[in-house]
Order: sequence, then structure tokens, then C-alpha cells
Amino acid sequence: MSTGAQSQEIKFGTDGWRGIIAKDFTFANVRKVTRAIARYLETAYSKDRPVLVAYDPRFLADEFARTSAEVLVEEGWTVKIVDRDCPTPTIAYNALNLQSAGALMFTASHNPAAYCGIKYIPDYAGPATPAITDAIVANIPNASDATPATSNPNSISAFDPKPDYLKFLYSLLDVDKLRSAKLKVKYDAMYSTSRGYLDLILEYCGCDVESFHTWRDVLFGGGMPEPKATQLAELVEAVKKDGADLGLATDGDSDRFGIVDEKGNVLTPNTILLLLARHLIKNKGKTGAIVRTVATTHLLDNLAAKYGVELYETAVGFKYVGEKMRETQVLIGGEESGGLSVIGHIPEKDGILADMLVAEAIAYEGKPLSQLVEEAIKEAGGPLYNQRLDLHLTEAHKVAVLDSFTQSPPESVAGIPVKEVGRKDGIKLYLEDGGWVLLRPSGTEPLIRVYLETDSAEKQAKIAAEMEDVINKLAPLMNV
Repeated sequence: MSTGAQSQEIKFGTDGWRGIIAKDFTFANVRKVTRAIARYLETAYSKDRPVLVAYDPRFLADEFARTSAEVLVEEGWTVKIVDRDCPTPTIAYNALNLQSAGALMFTASHNPAAYCGIKYIPDYAGPATPAITDAIVANIPNASDATPATSNPNSISAFDPKPDYLKFLYSLLDVDKLRSAKLKVKYDAMYSTSRGYLDLILEYCGCDVESFHTWRDVLFGGGMPEPKATQLAELVEAVKKDGADLGLATDGDSDRFGIVDEKGNVLTPNTILLLLARHLIKNKGKTGAIVRTVATTHLLDNLAAKYGVELYETAVGFKYVGEKMRETQVLIGGEESGGLSVIGHIPEKDGILADMLVAEAIAYEGKPLSQLVEEAIKEAGGPLYNQRLDLHLTEAHKVAVLDSFTQSPPESVAGIPVKEVGRKDGIKLYLEDGGWVLLRPSGTEPLIRVYLETDSAEKQAKIAAEMEDVINKLAPLMNV
């Protein structure tokens, strides 16, 4: 494969570049992307700042990271590489704490084991903005994929990012309150980077913790490193069997959370955002804006109105939430896909902190998690019913659907009038009854996602059925 062919395959999505290991995520392409990042670094930082390099537990991720470090040294940078796989929020915090020129994180997050990825995290400790990733992508065509010549090994040093991150994390938690609660917690590491972090934190905070899958498995036990109900059956069973207060998990690089209540219910990210927004205001006396993406529940809007705080809506992708966190005081920012951050923390999603804040909420209230969820939903005027349809379409069908909804958005959905059409990210139909539908193409997969929220299960079924029917009927419009 020629260098030119390789460069065509390197596409940055919502959070960096991801690809299939040995197919397009190769050592040659890693060298190429690293050199493109190095070109950007020269425009933004002086070389007296170190560049950090980290990786998750995936197959060859550590070797890809080492290769990247060698390229950076050849380009004249001093590199600090982690001493073991580490959480994305941990390396992000250290990028700020160590006054670095940013960090390169090798991870494919919650994607299957066959994938790897690389993301650049600037020194402000949040996702790179589109302006930064665009600059990096522009450098790729002219970047070399050649193996670096032998360089000074003293320019690469190993370091442990854990101690400073843990110290910072404890400053955000009420450790004494947690210790007094003596919570019984089940923790499924899911072979992720949070092993040796979240279990350690739980023990430090006085929890009676039982942990599962706390070793490196590059195949993630044959499943996906995504803390959703389909992957958490063992955790659910353990919580119910032993009468635990809650179950906790993270995704592969620990920037997304998974929460199970004492009844064995896997709670949605929308629910957790609502629960923690209320906890931060009611129990910890915090204030600031609530930030959510266009695909995230409007119950947060209701809660913001109740407590008199600002509500901001952003495009999908935590980089937009993080950008807002750097512009104004944000109480909590998050997205329906399982990422959040809070006031006082870095502008990067952190599944470890999210898990611990849920435990803290239980400790403050002294009530079962299921009851806290019920109270939070009621206070925000819920429940509301959410759904996401992932519709796999051909490229031509996808284009036809997007063209149709862009040029002629429907005037009603399931008999409910459309009062406003939003175009911040995809097409969002705001309905007269307070519900909404969002049509958005995936940035990383060949599909269109349809998100919806409404006030009854009956409406939910009708809206989902109508949207799927309308989209299917646009198939004949394809250019064959």
C-alpha cells in the first residue's frame, strides 16, 4: 500500500482517528499521524514542554505508543510515556498538571477489540477543537511514514500519572461522607484502564468493594468495552445477589460510565446526568450552567429552569461541551452516550469521577439509588421516554434522507406539529408537545441515528415507527 493510499484512510472523527488494527491502523500510519501532530505542536508550543504519550489495554496499543514517542523524539520533543495503560481523563489531567505540549492517547474507547485509535489532547486537558484537528489533518498528506533513525533514548522517560490524578480526584469528592456511608459496591473493570484506579478509590473511600475482570485482556473478554446493559449481566447479577448499594463500570479508556442501581437496573446516561446535576446543586451547594448536546434529554432543561441556572445546547461530541466549560462556569456538562464532567474538574469526560459522584450522592442522601433517581426525574417533570434508532443505510440512501429532511423537514411527526427545526448538528425537530426528534448521520459508522424523546410510551412507539417508515420510503430515491 502506498503512502498516498494510506493517507486517504486517515480520517478524524468526533474524537480523533480510529481504524482496524493491521488494516488501516498500522505502524506506518501511526508514524504519519504523529508527524502531522508534531507539525501542529511546532505552531502552538515551545519545545521546552514535554509531550505525554499514553495508551489503553488494546492489542499493540503500547507498541503504537512507543513508536509514536520515538517519532516525537526525532522531531525534537522530549517525551514522557506512561508506565502502564491509563485512563483518558488521567492523561488529560496530567497534560495540564505537567505544563505539557499536550498528550497523545492511543485508544478506541468503547469500540470493539479489533480497533485502535489516537487522539490528541491539548494542554488545557480537554478534547481538541475542530480547529486543532483540522490543522493536524491538513498536515497528514505531507507527513512521512518512515521509521525514525536511532534517536537519544534519554529523551523518552516513563512516568506514573496516577498519584497526581488521584489527589486531584479526592479534592472533588467528600471522602469523609463516603467513608461514613460504608457503601457496598460491585465493580466491573471490564478489563479497562480503570482497573487499579476505581477499585483503589472505592477502597480509599471506605467502600466494601468486590471487583471483576481486573486484568489486561486485549479482547475484552470477547465482548465490547462498553458499559451498557448487554455487557453488564454479570455485574447486575452480583449487585442483586449480594444486596449491594450499586454497581459501577467504565468503558475501555474510562471516560464513560456504567451505573447499576440496587435493584439491578442499568441506568441511562441521561438519568445519571439528571441525578448528578440535582446532587451538585441540592447537596453540595454548587452552581453554574448545565450543558448538554442536542441528543441529550430535555429533562435537564426543566431542572435548569427549576433551579434558575443557564442551559446550553451544543453539537454532539464532548469537544463542544468541553469548549463551553472553558468559556463559562459550568455545573455539569454531558452527553447521552455516557460522558460527563463537572465544575472544578477538567473539561474532559471522566467515567471514574462520574461513578464516584453517584456513590457520593447515595452517601449524602442515605437513600437507595433507585429512589434518588425517581425523585430527580419527578423534580424535573418526568418521566420522558427516550429512544435511539441506528439505521444502517447505503451511502446513497443516507444522502437522500439527509437531503429530504434538510430541504423539506416534516410539518408534523406522528400527528404532532413541528414548531421549530434546529440545524446545530443534524436536523432536530422540536415538537409542539415538548418532545423532539433528532436525525443525525454518524461520524464514524455507515448509519443514520434517529434520537427521540416524548412524554409517553405510546407516542414513543408511534414516532419511532413513523420515522423508520419515512426513511425507508426514501430508499427508491437513491441513485443506483
